[in-house]
Amino acid sequence: MPAKYQVIAQDLKEQMSYGQYADATTLPTEFALAQCYGVSRQTIRQALSVLEQERLIEKRQGSGSHILRQTLPASPHRIVAIVTTYITDYIFPSVLREAENVLSAHNCTPSLFATQNQVSNERKILKNLLNMPVAGILVEGTKTVMPNPNLDLYQAFLGKGIPLVFLHGDYPGLPGSLSVLDDNYGGGRMLVEYLHGRGHRQIAGIFKHDDIQGPQRYAGYVDALRDLGLPMDDHRVCWFSTDGKDELFQEGPALQNLQRALDSSTAVVCYNDEIAYRLMNYLHDRGISVPGDMAVVSFDNTTYCEMTVPRITSLSHEPYNAGRVAAELLVERLQGKSCQSVLLPWSLVQRESS
Repeated sequence: MPAKYQVIAQDLKEQMSYGQYADATTLPTEFALAQCYGVSRQTIRQALSVLEQERLIEKRQGSGSHILRQTLPASPHRIVAIVTTYITDYIFPSVLREAENVLSAHNCTPSLFATQNQVSNERKILKNLLNMPVAGILVEGTKTVMPNPNLDLYQAFLGKGIPLVFLHGDYPGLPGSLSVLDDNYGGGRMLVEYLHGRGHRQIAGIFKHDDIQGPQRYAGYVDALRDLGLPMDDHRVCWFSTDGKDELFQEGPALQNLQRALDSSTAVVCYNDEIAYRLMNYLHDRGISVPGDMAVVSFDNTTYCEMTVPRITSLSHEPYNAGRVAAELLVERLQGKSCQSVLLPWSLVQRESS
């Protein structure tokens, strides 16, 4: 997996090669780039050093990063913005790589932006994009379970005829936008039904509450418990936020709630593989055997599943990839084709944790 600064350097090179800064003599400031990509200024400095070494820019004291040369493409191209919560964390490198491959194959130049799952950052990015010649936007919504104050900006893009394709989470009230979403409800049901088939009756759950995937996965989880006649005890369900996931495994009320949920359960459904990975380490430290004392299942089938002993049972979208499907959908819309939103199905990849 490339380092953050390498991802950013490559993106800046692609933007420059397609003339995004053709009317400028310098790149944006380090501060502006750090805000755009959601990283530290040190990471931006590393990325700019790559461009400087390749003689694409020259850093001059007090006057910024001067552009030395730009190579414009011979054929027409479109700039497509990709706005995600994060760029290099968790599943995003895979999603972005697949989206970029599709867009590049159709003469589109991707430009990356990260909101850090903050609506204020999302607003800044969208305002900047309104002043850029973007042909379309792939966007992962920010805190999608909550009312969003930025719908006016999204509506402005639609009003200008700029197509929007959402992935992972979208916003109600944006007619004309498209989405590529996980079947979160179906996935929650599938994991509970699988654990029930393995003989489990006391099934805990860990879910994220500030993005729509969490409540949807919980809904499938709790409906399956009800329909199977299994206990639906509130104390077996733990919730966390984007900014509070570390608290789950640190001394404090969140960890106390997790311990209480686990003490009365024989299995747990995790919001995603990162949480499952952290839980596996926590259980190991407590001397709790997996799957002997506790079965662990999860969503997304990422590399985290292979990083524990035993390996983690998880739901997968293979052969689909949200980034690839979303980019293909946007390309079709740019080509004037009639399109429909997509709900990606899950398949279970069984490993030793269950």
